[in-house]
Amino acid sequence: MVPRRIVIVAGEASGDQLGGGLVRALRQHFPDAIIEGITGPEMEAAGCRTWGSYEQLAVMGLVEVLGHLPRIMRLKKSLEERILASPPDVFIGIDAPDFNLRVEKKLRKNGIKTIHYVCPSVWAWRSSRVKTIRAACDLVLCLLPFEKEFLNEHGVQGVFTGHSMADDIVPLADRSAARQRLNIDEAEVVGVLPGSRMGEMKYLGPAFIDAARWLVDRRPALRFVVPAARPRIRAGMEKLIAEAGLQQHFTVLDGQARDVMQAADVVLLASGTATLETMLVGRPMVVSYKVSALTAWLLRNSGLVNIERFSLPNLLADSELVPEILQEDATGPKLGAAVLNWLEHPDERGEVEARFVELGALLRKDASRTAAAAVADLLNKADHT
Repeated sequence: MVPRRIVIVAGEASGDQLGGGLVRALRQHFPDAIIEGITGPEMEAAGCRTWGSYEQLAVMGLVEVLGHLPRIMRLKKSLEERILASPPDVFIGIDAPDFNLRVEKKLRKNGIKTIHYVCPSVWAWRSSRVKTIRAACDLVLCLLPFEKEFLNEHGVQGVFTGHSMADDIVPLADRSAARQRLNIDEAEVVGVLPGSRMGEMKYLGPAFIDAARWLVDRRPALRFVVPAARPRIRAGMEKLIAEAGLQQHFTVLDGQARDVMQAADVVLLASGTATLETMLVGRPMVVSYKVSALTAWLLRNSGLVNIERFSLPNLLADSELVPEILQEDATGPKLGAAVLNWLEHPDERGEVEARFVELGALLRKDASRTAAAAVADLLNKADHT
């Protein structure tokens, strides 16, 4: 029997993590499958042949992407040509919807089965994209429970897989043990995660450092720990820390984000997948995000956004469990005050930690196996049609 061929394209670090688990789980169904595509280290370690790094797709913002558009369009065209020249049994796009959905639509028109892993946030903004999803995807693998319902209402086949991080993380892991692993002995620790993209660090890094300075003025013994996602993020944060004269208050690490979350009393971070990970670890957080002034203006005045909350813990809870501080409001004093409020109210920290445990339980569904089973089911049905 001819081995299955599966092409997977991940668009950023979080997609690479999902892809790594998916590739391993797919091997249980298709041991001899040829699995290849655009990857990161997690997918490569799982045995996915790489056609290139996901970093070539990791661009944030509406305006910021314009400068990269010619390169991205060339990549899209060459990827489609490569796939159509030797069609796989299925194409799986992981996140990066502005890129992957376009590829999926083209491939599906040419008879290739297409799956999108991670439902685009059509329930949050640009809801009209659901029409594109319906045209592009045979199946969408949804990480959050309300996404499947939304898609099904709009004629899109969805499967709720839960989230692989929820399967991997032990909630409320021992804080002291994490601090020992990181060689930190201060009484109070704040984790600082400015994001995995340079654009995020550019906008949030200075604001987070200003918040640290504000906090140190009020709590001189605080220790801040930055788990830098990439060498360039580390270099950028170390430069900002040095310029602020805060070296003695900061520890900057290469990665180890989960250890930092577990070690922290409070986490100050960029909105994104890291907020879900912090929730699953069970640590209070202050969530922020900033983009260029023009991108912010477009979002505010275009009618594209149709939700009040943007962080995953608040979306799952359908209430404001954690502070969300956006754009012009994301100043050192406002961010610092939100962190300080958590530090000064341990009872409130305990309440939100307990709620996080409840929310995490909703997402524990052996996600990688559930996703792989949905892929296998689609392919098996295709064999009999």
